[in-house]
Amino acid sequence: MTGNILGERFVIVTFGESHGKCVGVVIDGCPAGLPLSEIDIQNELDLRKPGVSLITTPRKEEDKVEILSGVFNGFTTGAPICMIIWNKDVDSKPYDLITKTPRPGREDYPAYVKYSGFNDYRGGGRFSGRVTASFVMAGAVAKKLLNYTLGLEIIAYTIEIGGIKAGKINLDEARRLRYTNEVRCPDLQVASQMRDKILEVQKIGDSVGGIIECVVNNVPIGLGEPIFSSLDSELSKALFSIPGVKGVEFGIGFNAARKLGSENNDPYKIVNGKIVTATNNAGGILGGISNGMPIVFRVAFKPTASIAKPQKTVNLETMEEIEITISGKHDPCIVPRAVPVVESVTSLVLADQALRSGFIPNVLTRKCNL
Repeated sequence: MTGNILGERFVIVTFGESHGKCVGVVIDGCPAGLPLSEIDIQNELDLRKPGVSLITTPRKEEDKVEILSGVFNGFTTGAPICMIIWNKDVDSKPYDLITKTPRPGREDYPAYVKYSGFNDYRGGGRFSGRVTASFVMAGAVAKKLLNYTLGLEIIAYTIEIGGIKAGKINLDEARRLRYTNEVRCPDLQVASQMRDKILEVQKIGDSVGGIIECVVNNVPIGLGEPIFSSLDSELSKALFSIPGVKGVEFGIGFNAARKLGSENNDPYKIVNGKIVTATNNAGGILGGISNGMPIVFRVAFKPTASIAKPQKTVNLETMEEIEITISGKHDPCIVPRAVPVVESVTSLVLADQALRSGFIPNVLTRKCNL
């Protein structure tokens, strides 16, 4: 069983459940010589931490990271890096009431069948958004590795929540403003409307979804291993591993199907002696390989499935149709807290591809010559 492993050269194995003792990750393949501390990880974890605003789950978790191995004297050693955070604000009682009544929109029923009822159902168990804390821990290392060696910059931000869409976003605005508000949208006027929408549906026991856009700058040409490990397929696989993701599109995405070839193609030109494209409809990837232009993609998230409104389901023991009301601690919209998760998952794939393509060496610095 390898469903908890991602990557070929920069490999992560994640572990833990929503209401278990901890969640964590082991990274194998991170080059030696990368300056790294728990502060680097904590800064990223704090961006997805629960219980920090009215529009997120009330679950209060410190999410304080502990690095258990792989870092010595402030540098990675080349050994596996193991990191954990402890689960503390756990109340499993609401979930004991729904063990035989699967929640609509959640994995309860197929997981019950697949694992013959042995799966940890508390808080969604292994299927909970809680496990994305592991993605962020590993992603923080990958992000620093990419920036330290290649100068890559990965910027994700919210562009739509509940049908409310941001205006045109320029990269400088995204860089400066995305984390200055609760919904992580650089369009501050629209951000306020998005927040109001989330609070509106929260009051009536419902939820909303949305869309996150991500841009990667300073990408070298040649990342990707076609055919089955192409850059966009590897990114899509990882992004679809984030709970709640229902769609991924690169560049102009589905709009490409509505254009002529002459409209969709990105013409080449020379700027300051460098070959670039006049447009970026492809989103920085051609034939599964990065073309040197910014990688641009969008990720669609469904509304949070666990809502307080009465919903119809079945009792698995009596085989009767019933109505349930879900309690517990849930986000009325998962999009804001997913922004750093999208950045982290993107970092993981790009770090792996950069190592596979030889853009990053196995050892970054040597403190002495032996």
